[in-house]
Amino acid sequence: MGRFLFGIIIGVLLLPAGAWAWFKYGHPPVAVADAPLPFERQITHVPLNARIDKEAPGAAAVQANEATFVAGAHIYREQCAFCHGVSGEKSKIGGNMFPGVPQLWESHGHGVVGVSDDPPGETYWKVANGIRLSGMPAYNKILSETEMWQVSVLLANADKPLPPTALILLKQPLNLDAATAAPAPPADLGR
Repeated sequence: MGRFLFGIIIGVLLLPAGAWAWFKYGHPPVAVADAPLPFERQITHVPLNARIDKEAPGAAAVQANEATFVAGAHIYREQCAFCHGVSGEKSKIGGNMFPGVPQLWESHGHGVVGVSDDPPGETYWKVANGIRLSGMPAYNKILSETEMWQVSVLLANADKPLPPTALILLKQPLNLDAATAAPAPPADLGR
């Protein structure tokens, strides 16, 4: 019986020591190209979905109309397109992140475009709070509540016909060179 207890104690001590060494010497997958840990998707998505189900607001605070769609398209172009792409063009940045960034104007089966199968309240929660360990920032201190609802309602309707003004904004090609270009040097101040 003593050997059995000794074996259990050694096992209990070796497990944390082994985990510490695994982390200490850089073996966990930390690079984007690394394969995910076993059950990583479940470990992150189960609590995320539970939290969204608990906290997501119900009805949208804005109407699904042309003004909302156009305002949402402006916000989307300024804040979201860099990672999530535009209609007809995937983002090069979003495709090189882990986890991969959903391309919100791309169909992923059965007529579903982006997150159009999610309630606007779920998208609003994600926009407002961000998603930890995914690169999705929280916009609750960047955008107003109305702006977050406008982009959320727009995305909820991505699978439906949108007003021409909104479509023009959403189909303009991404100009990543302008977003990533180095700032211009300061002008000569009278020298």
